[in-house]
Amino acid sequence: MKRRPAPSRPDDLVVFLGPSLPEEEALALAPCRVLPPARQGDVWRALSLRPRAIALVDGVFEAQPSVWHHELLAALDAGVTVFGGASMGALRAAELAEHGMVGVGHIFEAYRRGELVDDSEVALLHADAEHGFRPFSVPLVNVRHAARLARGARVLVPREAQALVDAAAALFYQDRTWPRVLAAVAEAWRPATRAKWDAWAAGGLEDLKREDARACIQAAGAFVASGVPAPARARTHRAAPSSYVRRRRLVEGLCALGEELVSSEDVLDVLREAPDAAALAEEGLRRALLAGWARTLGLVPTPEEVARAEAEWWAHLGLSPEEREAWLAACGLDAHELRRLCEERALERLTLEHATRLLPDGPSWDEALANEARLQGRWVEEARGLVTPKRSRRKR
Repeated sequence: MKRRPAPSRPDDLVVFLGPSLPEEEALALAPCRVLPPARQGDVWRALSLRPRAIALVDGVFEAQPSVWHHELLAALDAGVTVFGGASMGALRAAELAEHGMVGVGHIFEAYRRGELVDDSEVALLHADAEHGFRPFSVPLVNVRHAARLARGARVLVPREAQALVDAAAALFYQDRTWPRVLAAVAEAWRPATRAKWDAWAAGGLEDLKREDARACIQAAGAFVASGVPAPARARTHRAAPSSYVRRRRLVEGLCALGEELVSSEDVLDVLREAPDAAALAEEGLRRALLAGWARTLGLVPTPEEVARAEAEWWAHLGLSPEEREAWLAACGLDAHELRRLCEERALERLTLEHATRLLPDGPSWDEALANEARLQGRWVEEARGLVTPKRSRRKR
């Protein structure tokens, strides 16, 4: 008998949405958590909700930093299926399709084919969250779509349709409204053309961004509802995130403690003031440096070595398998980041185990043991412990 997928929870699907579609429509399409248009760092923060899928529809740009490719790649690395369509999501999906992001809709396809190349195609002026992100201007992709439909309906000839698009493109995106577009194209159209357009458009103009947003959310919702695992990603020769990207993710992240979310930056601020901050940082730096050096030497830990490093870490923490997921959430770690840390531990172990062969005249285990014991004062303690019994025997 075929197993039925487990019921999904709203946080299984996170949707970044603004002017492309009203929130209530999104909630009617699929169980989801709707968040405002994505800013830089928002996708990293959303990973603390442990979603199975993310639907990126709307995102900010110009006035605030846009959602980063690195964030979306981190979500994919964490096993989250990322969908994009309609607006910023369509652009990012076209850019990251080879890495596994799933694009949905006509606008995504136009970006993927190279027919659209700029984010200004989907840009528009809109209200704030308090007023439901209501659009105040018309995106250029909607004008292109209307011109295409008008040509198909024989309302416009090709020259007139292109004049409509050109007039719209010449307007700043915040000023682009239908009355201003039609005023700008007036010189290129005959009065009869305008009359035909008005009669045809009276029935309403199709909102392509809205339709693509619906399709994107429906596709993501269907994936979550199916219960199937995330599709396997093809291996790409993508460089590891830079130190800057890792630092940005660190301060932008969130830690989940039950229903509460805590900023990773706030945790880091507390740790910086802790009495053992220097010792913690130095230990972490030593491990990172040894692991980095090991990579430059071509050392790669086996899956078994990484698994052993992880098992030792869990044993050190004394956590049962049932407690581990909550612990990782509280740490702000996903499965991919956990594996990266365990790889570092495994590489550190490999470097230490093969220390005598990694340098032309590498240190021996005994030499390292003796030197560190002398530096920490342990050598003298052990030496005194050996001397005292001998003197006692001589007195007898």
